[in-house]
Amino acid sequence: MAEAATAVPAVAEAQGWLGFEVDDVNGAHVGRARSLFVDAEGGAPAWLIVALRRRWRRFSRRRDVLVALPLRDCAGAAGRVWIAHRADSIRSAPTVDPTRPLLREHELAICAHFGVGERVGRAAEVAGRPAGSLASTPALGTRSVP
Repeated sequence: MAEAATAVPAVAEAQGWLGFEVDDVNGAHVGRARSLFVDAEGGAPAWLIVALRRRWRRFSRRRDVLVALPLRDCAGAAGRVWIAHRADSIRSAPTVDPTRPLLREHELAICAHFGVGERVGRAAEVAGRPAGSLASTPALGTRSVP
């Protein structure tokens, strides 16, 4: 049986989520969908970049965090995206530069952060690729939403 591969949204659908509010598995607000990464080999959507806003005293700062494992763990509708992870693990996820591609090792480290082993989902997709290889790139034509 074909696993969740059919559940991965198309690039156009995922791009439509940009600017949407992002909520965790329990419905807690965590940020805003900012941009996408696509698989370097096949071009399928792989990761959703979420801008988290953190307040520190009177100042706010934003950090960009990869949150989907992979994008098939997301569902979007009515101006919101829901992610199948808890807010605390999303907020503590490694930061990324949404303009630079991710190497195989980066993706495996992010998957490990969320407790995904190398035989499951996105980790399984990139684990067999050569060390140091490009795993995903910023989606071409995807605007980065502030």
